[in-house]
Amino acid sequence: MRDLIDDVAGKSQLEPEEAVRRTSRTALPKRFYKSAEVSETPDGFAVTLDGRPVKTPSRKTLAAPTRELAEVIAAEWQAQAEHIDPMTMPMTRLAHSVLDGVVGRIDEVADDVAKYFGSDLLFYRAGHPEGLVAMEAQHWDPVLYWAANEFGAHFILAEGIMHVAQPEPAIAAARAAMPQDAWSVGAFHVVTTITGSALLALSLAKGERDADQVWAAAHVDEDWNIEQWGLDEEAAARRAARLIEFKAAAQVLAALRPGS
Repeated sequence: MRDLIDDVAGKSQLEPEEAVRRTSRTALPKRFYKSAEVSETPDGFAVTLDGRPVKTPSRKTLAAPTRELAEVIAAEWQAQAEHIDPMTMPMTRLAHSVLDGVVGRIDEVADDVAKYFGSDLLFYRAGHPEGLVAMEAQHWDPVLYWAANEFGAHFILAEGIMHVAQPEPAIAAARAAMPQDAWSVGAFHVVTTITGSALLALSLAKGERDADQVWAAAHVDEDWNIEQWGLDEEAAARRAARLIEFKAAAQVLAALRPGS
């Protein structure tokens, strides 16, 4: 059983597109357990298979900070049919990343993702056509106004893609507003890298914007181009894979938001 869990866990560390390619080339492991459940332990709410704890690739107990999140992970394992398909287990993959890659180095990961505050998607605006300019303003300006009013983070906008240095006080203010626990930082990192915007991730983490609003804001330019030229099958598959990862991370941020 341990080898099979390791096999599934190892696949979880891949980027979605690469995981799809590898999965298509290798046989999926057969399901070897009857039931997946949640058990409260000193490590948190652990996922068990027939009463035995699941381990991450680094041999840590697969446990979540809340029962709600642990039950989502357990449901992914329970939903597996004859074979175990890691690509249908986004919360499990995120949990592995958090437990093996964020726990013990929260500040390092947070500092890494905070670099996006210096070159955020929301700073760089189209000069034309008017329809795209208006769409960017509609989706992005409220987030920038919110960051300025809520945290005193006043950023500089630019037209085009030429880099513009952002004020250090603005970056520091936004960085200070980021979540502090490992799971939220890990989910924040996923949202930021998928959307290209730490400010959108921050608005999601704080509950200022919901997941649908953030996803739409992150894809203003892409959706505009789709309206003009259409969407090919390969691009659609990549977007669908990103959305799965995004939704899992958004669920974590919502579950761990203070007051939720």
